[in-house]
Amino acid sequence: MSEVTRVSLLNRTVQNIRDVWRDMADRTSGIFSASPSPGLADKDVEPLKAQMRDCLEARGGEVSARSRAANLGRTFLSLNSRGRRRFLQILANDFDVDRAAVDRAVAALQKPDLDMAARIKAEQDLRQALRPPRLRLITQFNGLPEGVHFLVDLRAELLSFCKGNPTLMAMERDLKFLLSSWFDVGFLELQRITWDSPASLLEKLIAYEAVHAIKGWDDLKNRLGSDRRCFAFFHPRMPNEPLIFVQVALLNGMADNIQTLLDEEAPALDAAAADTAIFYSITNAQAGLSGISFGSFLIKRVVDVLAAEFRGLKTFATLSPIPGFQPWLNAKMARTPVSDLLLPTERKALAALPLDVEESGMLQTILRLPNWHKKPDYVQALKAPLMRFCAQYLAEEKREQGMAYDRVAHFHLSNGARIERLNWLGNTSVEGFTQSAGMMVNYRYKLDDIEANHEVYTGEGRVRVSSSVRSLLRSRTSALLEFSRQG
Repeated sequence: MSEVTRVSLLNRTVQNIRDVWRDMADRTSGIFSASPSPGLADKDVEPLKAQMRDCLEARGGEVSARSRAANLGRTFLSLNSRGRRRFLQILANDFDVDRAAVDRAVAALQKPDLDMAARIKAEQDLRQALRPPRLRLITQFNGLPEGVHFLVDLRAELLSFCKGNPTLMAMERDLKFLLSSWFDVGFLELQRITWDSPASLLEKLIAYEAVHAIKGWDDLKNRLGSDRRCFAFFHPRMPNEPLIFVQVALLNGMADNIQTLLDEEAPALDAAAADTAIFYSITNAQAGLSGISFGSFLIKRVVDVLAAEFRGLKTFATLSPIPGFQPWLNAKMARTPVSDLLLPTERKALAALPLDVEESGMLQTILRLPNWHKKPDYVQALKAPLMRFCAQYLAEEKREQGMAYDRVAHFHLSNGARIERLNWLGNTSVEGFTQSAGMMVNYRYKLDDIEANHEVYTGEGRVRVSSSVRSLLRSRTSALLEFSRQG
């Protein structure tokens, strides 16, 4: 349902932009005597380049410039995926920087004995030479109604096309630079979304939700109940499009599984009596804003709003997925003998299970069973090793520059949270087992410690953990000592 709704919303957005730009574009006859073919055939390439040059020449006044930009935008929207890729490749290649001009500007800057005035001019000339014409052309869309939305969607397409293509990658970085300045957090507006919000906005929540799929209107109504909150950032130029949104549950105590949290039959709690706010879903709604981060600002703003509304809130934490744990564990088991990963007691517990499988393949075999979590003896045998592996994965596995290997962990740790608790069988959906063997994690935002946690993580690569997670890591250390004694 979500994917169908998403496609429907995209089609409506494209049609809306076409309609808005139609009257503006019709004020000029344009370059094409007829619409280009959807795939942008060879015969259409030269007229397209002429249309792009026409936009850059800046003839006439502002109205004429807007008309030409609207015409070019409508040309792009008339193309299919192949045509759009070709359109973007032409824009990237034929309207790139003039490298000879860049070389001349660099040579001028490197001349000896430049006085300050000459140096400043040489630096300005170099900056101008490094600004590709395509960037000036792209910027023209900013002045059109729905133009910012168009550029956000344009970057989403660029991201899907540009892998392995240096010129498209360079143009994507140009566009990211523009959008980063236009979508500075200071321009964003925080709004609460309720069941009384416009139906078109609620429909978008269903379509965009990326962490725990919203099954329908009843599920959404439950998530917007009296003991829940949903907040989103909006941009003034995209007032009907959430950029990022967070869903919060107001509870007594920390949630340890998503099944209970999203149970539509569970009675609503008294929000005024809640002592804990659980952030259980954060979704970036616009693919074209990927890499432009404002999620941390959203959490901090929402914490401030909730703390002001509910004086009894003492704990702010997440109930988060662990999206990379199961793939990481699969790779680890493929290259390391399982006997080297388990404690003697754990190997004994697995060996006692009614499976006719060699010890080396026992763990992998059980994890591939669709309903192993419904068999108590399997659950008992797997809990200790999997919890230990997961603690290691979250707290110790690193990418480059000391970042946590898990992308969700990196997001919360870099924002000043600590790893509070691992939750066994916290997500028993198919996706939960595919991602993390059914586990979830609480990241806690302890207000007095946020800045210090952020500093030690970003500066030193150290991860702050609670005593319960630390005990799991110590059990791993004990396992290594046991192996060394046996060896």
